[in-house]
Amino acid sequence: MNIIASRPDRRPHAVVIGSGFGGLAAAVRLGARGYRVTVLERLGQLGGRARVFRQDGFTFDAGPTIVTAPQLFEELWTLCGRRMADDVSLRAMTPFYRLRFDDGTAFDVSDDEAAMRAEVARLSPGDVEGYERFMRLSAELCRLGFEELGDASFASLADMARVAPALVRFGVWRSVYAAVALHMKDERLRTAFSFHPLLIGGDPFRASAIYALIPHLERRWGVHWAMGGTGRLVDGLAGLIGSQGGSIRLHADVAAILAEGGRARGVRLASGETIPAEIVVSNADSAWTYRALLGAEPRRRWTDRKLERASSSMGLFVWYFGTKRRFEDVGHHTILLGPRYRGLLRDIFRRKVLAPDVSLYLHRPTATDPTMAPSGCDAFYVLAPVPNLQGEIDWRVAAEPLRRRIAQRLHETVLPGFEAEIVTSRMLTPLDFRDDLLAWRGAGFGLEPVLTQSAWFRPHNRSEELEGLYLVGAGTHPGAGLPGVLSSARVLDRLVPHAHALV
Repeated sequence: MNIIASRPDRRPHAVVIGSGFGGLAAAVRLGARGYRVTVLERLGQLGGRARVFRQDGFTFDAGPTIVTAPQLFEELWTLCGRRMADDVSLRAMTPFYRLRFDDGTAFDVSDDEAAMRAEVARLSPGDVEGYERFMRLSAELCRLGFEELGDASFASLADMARVAPALVRFGVWRSVYAAVALHMKDERLRTAFSFHPLLIGGDPFRASAIYALIPHLERRWGVHWAMGGTGRLVDGLAGLIGSQGGSIRLHADVAAILAEGGRARGVRLASGETIPAEIVVSNADSAWTYRALLGAEPRRRWTDRKLERASSSMGLFVWYFGTKRRFEDVGHHTILLGPRYRGLLRDIFRRKVLAPDVSLYLHRPTATDPTMAPSGCDAFYVLAPVPNLQGEIDWRVAAEPLRRRIAQRLHETVLPGFEAEIVTSRMLTPLDFRDDLLAWRGAGFGLEPVLTQSAWFRPHNRSEELEGLYLVGAGTHPGAGLPGVLSSARVLDRLVPHAHALV
C-alpha cells in the first residue's frame, strides 16, 4: 500500500523514518503543524512492532495488544477534526488481566477499588493497608512522571535539575520492586504490583520506581482492546495522514540521514534515491539511528563507544498459534508466573541465559473479539521475556525447544490438550527483531529503562547530534509502551517549529 498526495504541495517537507506508533503519531502532529509529511517504511506493511500477521484465516497482532491512556490516540483524531470512534472501536477490559501464580492462585486486576481490596485481602489480609498506601504513591508518580513529565522535552540538564527535587522526594532511585516491597509483604503481591516494567523492557529489580506509576495509569484510564486488533489503530492513523495530504511509502529502506552544515537535509534510500526535507524524524531504534543512519557524521554524545556501554532491554520470544476450537475458560489477558521471579529476571537481564523455567503472557483476543479467528476458533499469542542478543544463544537452534517448553507449561496450567487443536503457528525471536525491525541487539524495547537511561539521560527527542533531526519511539524519552511512544511524538509539539516559521 502506498498513499501518495495527489497534487503538488509546497509546504515545508518533513520525512518520518519508520511507521511504528511513534512515527505515525509524529506524522499526524507534523501535518497538523503545517508540514507536508512523507512516512518511509522499509517493510511491506505499516506498524513496525505493531504490524499484523494474517494466516489461515487468523489475525495476529505482532506486538502491542492493549491500549492504555486512550486519550493520547483520541487527541490525534481531534487534531484532524475527526472522531476516533468513527474509525476505531475501543472495548474496556474487565478485569484488565489475570495473574496466575505458580501455586495455582489467581489474582484479577481491575479498576474496581473494592474488588481490588478484596483480591489483596484474599491473598494477604495484612497487606490491604499497605496496598492502599502503594496505590496512593502510584497516583503521585503517575501525576509527576506521566501527566507532568511524559511530554516534557528534557532538552537540557536544567530540565532534569528542575524536577530532581520531586524525583528525590518520591524515591525514584529505588527499583520498582523495592518501592512495592516497602508497602506489601506477601511475595505474590510484590510480584503482582512490580512486574509492570517488563511491559516496557525493564527489570523490576533495576527499573526506577518512577515506573511504579503504571498501576495507577491502568486504574485511571483503563485497559482497552481495539476491536479488529491493534492493526485497526495503525490503519486509522494512516488514514489521518492521508487526509492531511501526507504520503506513505512502503518498501522504502532509509540508508542514511543526509546532513549539511550540521543540519539534517533529508534522507538517502538504499535504492540511491535522495529525498530532501527541512525536518527529519526517526522512529527507528535510537541506537540504529545513530550507529547506522548517522554513522558518517561526527557524534559528540551518542558515539559507538557510548552505545556499546549502554544497557539494552531484554529480548522477546513470541509464539502465535490458532486452534480449531475455543477455550472459553481462558480470559483475554493472562500472565502465567513461574516458580522464580528474581532468579528468572537475573538470568534474562544479567546472565543472559535461557532459564529452565518460564513466565509467560498469554493473549487470547478471541475472548473479546471473535473476528480475529475463523468461526469457532481461537487466536493466541504467548510471549516469554528472554535475553537479548548479547547472550550466546543460537536462536536457530534454541527456538523450537523453547516453544516446546512453553507448550508444556500451557498444557499443565490453562490450556490442557491444546496442541492437538493447533491449525496454524509461527514464532518470533530476537533475531527477527534485529533483522526485520533493525532493533539493536535484538532488544524488544530499545535501551533498558533504568534511572541513568531515563529522561535527560535517554537519547533526546531533539537530537544532540544534528539540527533538524528528531527522535520518537521506544528508544527516546519517555520510553516504550503505547503511552510512551505516543508521548514521544507529543514532545515534538514543544520542539519542532511550526511550518510557517520555515517559509
